[in-house]
Amino acid sequence: MSSEYATHLGFAAAESHWRVQIFDPADPADRRALAGLRSCLPSDQQYDRLQEQLIELCEIRHPSMAAADIARLAAAQLRGTAPADYGNWVFFPWSQRLVHMLPEAEFKTVQLSRNRNKITAEEQARLERLTIAIVGLSVGQMTAAALATEGIGGTFVLADFDAIGLSNLNRLRAGVHDIGVNKAVATARQLLETNPYLKIVVFADGLHEECIDVFLSGRPAVDLIVEACDDMYVKWRTRVAARSRGLPVVMETSDRGMLDIERFDLEGGRPLFHGRAGDLTSLDIRNMSKDAKVALGLQIVGTETVSPRLAASAIEIGTTLKSWPQLASAVILWAAVNADTVRRLAPYASAVNSPAIASIARRVTSMPAGSSGAACDDSFATTIWRVGST
Repeated sequence: MSSEYATHLGFAAAESHWRVQIFDPADPADRRALAGLRSCLPSDQQYDRLQEQLIELCEIRHPSMAAADIARLAAAQLRGTAPADYGNWVFFPWSQRLVHMLPEAEFKTVQLSRNRNKITAEEQARLERLTIAIVGLSVGQMTAAALATEGIGGTFVLADFDAIGLSNLNRLRAGVHDIGVNKAVATARQLLETNPYLKIVVFADGLHEECIDVFLSGRPAVDLIVEACDDMYVKWRTRVAARSRGLPVVMETSDRGMLDIERFDLEGGRPLFHGRAGDLTSLDIRNMSKDAKVALGLQIVGTETVSPRLAASAIEIGTTLKSWPQLASAVILWAAVNADTVRRLAPYASAVNSPAIASIARRVTSMPAGSSGAACDDSFATTIWRVGST
């Protein structure tokens, strides 16, 4: 497809890197634009699997029905509409793919059908209304993928200034063709390929003083923050802003299974990092040397419990190591834990001391033998969990 046609469809040059275009054939303008696009795209870039989606929709609604009856129901679901005109067509400009999809409500019914009973319909509806901010899209990318796949979050606000490099491919869900792509942009693409109806905001310049208020106070405003960045100052400023707005912050370190939760929605005056950083200010953090920031990071996560290999690596950063070592297995494992934690926290974020929170706290803190860490209280407010020893 020519760049001129992309512009004609409404893709600004910068936005075309991750935004999708959704065409509704029932809309005359969309219908004309779709016809023009289909005439330009090679046939092998056009994916029409609507019939399979309709069959699956009917099977989910009528799981005991015979196959022949399901086929008749799928045909009736069109309500006289030509198959090519039912639902929506979604164009992904970065891959030049055009995909025929069910309408949004039916798409969600099918996509999230295997969540049922593990997540109730009422819980799923609440989760889909969440706006989740993710700061740092290396480790954060895996968490974003887990959240979106499970239907946790209808809007994602993504921030990272960095681009994917070859050295990121030991832990990121990306391919060699993604080298050079901004990490927030790459994450947005992956989320939209999972669910093109998601709302996504990208801060491809990362977080800085001029944009942090916009990052957290957009429309809709953020409900919860997943912090997964390397920069100590950004970590600090994110928490300052979260505390002032009463937003919970979830963080994991990909080392010995440390998961950290700061419930600023329940404790507005709580010290940042549970007081482990002392009385430092934002200016103190900004003016710190690189070595001092590394030392502060170790102080926050706990020098007594950090893995020996990570502790030994700290003194090599900037000399024999470019940055902190991380493993895909740890990133994937704790992305899943992050997503599970957000799911458990989010529906009850404003329900202080509710029975649900107390029950969650008791279950999650029944840690396996050999684990260490502070137990959470019944408000699920201040928590550091650690599992494992490597």
